[in-house]
Order: sequence, then structure tokens, then C-alpha cells
Amino acid sequence: MPWSWSLPLGALYTGGVQLGAHVLERLAPQERERVLRGCSTNVDNLDAGHWETLLTSALVVEEPMPLAYALLLVAVLGYAEYAYGAWWTAAVFLFGHTSATLLVYGVLRRTAGTATRRALDVGTSYGFNAVLGALTSTLPRGAVRGAARAGLLALAVRPVLRRGRTFTDAGHLVALGIGIGVAVAADRLSDCLSEKNHRKITLT
Repeated sequence: MPWSWSLPLGALYTGGVQLGAHVLERLAPQERERVLRGCSTNVDNLDAGHWETLLTSALVVEEPMPLAYALLLVAVLGYAEYAYGAWWTAAVFLFGHTSATLLVYGVLRRTAGTATRRALDVGTSYGFNAVLGALTSTLPRGAVRGAARAGLLALAVRPVLRRGRTFTDAGHLVALGIGIGVAVAADRLSDCLSEKNHRKITLT
């Protein structure tokens, strides 16, 4: 059987976003600003009906990602793909990214000032937090899993409580909560299936 190898989609995604960031750096400042604003999920764009930005905002970053974060993103997405598959990983990433964005938008469109309504809102962090939260379902059940979820939520809450917080801090917390919600739902589904199988075995 011939040997084959394929690059994980998480690595391809991270590499593509990073490459795009370096390309944007080479553009003239005005052109770079135009591209970023066109991809942003800020309030003004969504109010104008530019719903495509719910996807494009996850494909660009304002500047190249630090190496440590890029490697962490590859690791988290890669492990999720290994544990649950590429489609599951992509679905959780996009669900977390779009849901957190829309929830933050729902609050900001009623409360935000002009600067916040036009702020750049692009990047990978919402999707990353959602996948990270969902991956807690791979940890051992009981205290370990509960402690991991509580610890991640505590880390995400801390920036929201500081004086210089931004709406993206709240978005990170929301996305993480969505991911943990997915994990809890997966736990419940697994329990139901296990109980159903146990009843079948008992009856037979």
C-alpha cells in the first residue's frame, strides 16, 4: 500500500492566515486599511448587511501572529482534527466564531459609540477559543474535566473585569463559553448513547 501524507487543515488555515498577513504588510497603508475594513465584522459593516464578513473576518489578521500563538493555534486545531475530524473542527470553529460575533454585535449595535462601531474586528481568536472549549470533552471525566473548564473560564473572565477591557475580551469569553457548551452537549449525547447501548445489552 503506497504511503501517503496530508497536512492537517488547521496547519493549512494558520499558514494561509499568516501568509496573508505578511502580504497585507506589503500593501500601501490606505490599501491595507481598506482590505481590513472590508473584511471586518464591525457594527457598521453588519448593519449595512455585509454578512459575508462573518467568514472573511476569520481569514485575516491585522498583523502577523506571534510565533507562539500561531503554534498554539496549529496545536489546538490539529488535536481537534485528530480527535474528532476535520469537519467537526471546522464546524465548531465557524459556529463559535460567528455566534460570538453576532452576540457581541447584538450588544454593541445598541450601546457602542462611533469609534467602536467602526473598529477593526478580524482574527482567529473567537474560533480558537470555541475549539479550545469544545476540546475539554476529551479530558478525563469528573474533577479534571470540571477543573479545566472552570480554569479556562476564569482566565477568560479576567480580561473582561479589567478597566481597559475591549469588546473582543467579551467576545473571547463568549466564544469559549460556546465551545464548552458544545463539549457539555457532547458529554450528554455520549452518556445517552452509552445508556442506550447498555439497555440493549441488558435486554439481550
